[in-house]
Amino acid sequence: MYPALAVAEAVRTHYPGSKLHFVGNVDGFERPLVEQGGVSFDSYDEVQAGPVHGVKPQRMVKSAFEMVVGTGQAARLLRAYRPGAVLLTGGFVGFPVALAAWLLRVPVLMFVPDIEPALSIKVLRRLTTRVALAIPESAAYFADGQTVVTGYPVRMELAQSERAAAMAHFGLDPARKTLLVFGGSRGARSINQALVPALPRLLALDVQVLHVTGTLDYERVQADAATLPDATHYHPYAYLHDDMGLALAAADLVLSRAGAGSLGEFPLFGLPAVLVPYPHAWRYQKVNADYLAERGAAVVLADEDMAADLYPLLERLFTNAEPLATMQAQMETLAQPHSARRVAAVLAELTGKGGEQQ
Repeated sequence: MYPALAVAEAVRTHYPGSKLHFVGNVDGFERPLVEQGGVSFDSYDEVQAGPVHGVKPQRMVKSAFEMVVGTGQAARLLRAYRPGAVLLTGGFVGFPVALAAWLLRVPVLMFVPDIEPALSIKVLRRLTTRVALAIPESAAYFADGQTVVTGYPVRMELAQSERAAAMAHFGLDPARKTLLVFGGSRGARSINQALVPALPRLLALDVQVLHVTGTLDYERVQADAATLPDATHYHPYAYLHDDMGLALAAADLVLSRAGAGSLGEFPLFGLPAVLVPYPHAWRYQKVNADYLAERGAAVVLADEDMAADLYPLLERLFTNAEPLATMQAQMETLAQPHSARRVAAVLAELTGKGGEQQ
């Protein structure tokens, strides 16, 4: 969703007068994110879609029916709006929209967020005209000449966040190093469980912690934090949306999962990372984490090793300036701050109108 909103924002900025139509999944999570995203769309529609991989047979049959219905719904929308191009950024809804666009000969641009494409993207690649990649290495999964490297699109509000404003916003101490911890909107329970016991020793190192717990664990983490001898420099939040850019700008080190956003957001801020790939899914996060670690920008920590190894690792990074400075410099070399504009330019090219309004 965030890459889609970033590209939509770039279209609004660099191709004024263009029309933007958003298509989400029926009863999906997209609508509230669009409403909070600050980008105006000319319409918001929903079509039927559902998961077909890693689900029970009954659900697979239901999803197949939903995909058929959704393709018809998407075709009606495309005939009504007559778009010059379609952008796909993942999700179940991508298949019916892509199939409808392919049948109606509407050019399709698909953005691949992770280094290794998910199964859905491997299926959709046959229906797409061009494929936008976060990094060049992903080109090996697609046909020659089909891809263009754009980088990972990041929202403008993130790129415009400044450290001084971030420190003031969260009430942080400029004299202390800042650790940002997060695991997504619902949180990462294993990260939360490993962090809380380490907090007293971390805070004693003159480190302050900005902890985005996720909505599921917020009350539990608050209760645990109430037992801290001194919680002055511990700052828990259930979730950050508009403030996430400020949180990234304030941090000296981030502890998080290795979702696709880590390929775009952490380099943008030159933010060194301790990455804990989610263990109960396919290897996409592990591939992302290894990519950053191999370039000296991050350290990978296995989920099952956190209880024993998290504090010693953080202690080493915060008490020895050289490794953290090296990781920061390496992360900065991976930044691609104009990625959203590049994706928007490819969309404009697919419409055949270049810089004209479309």
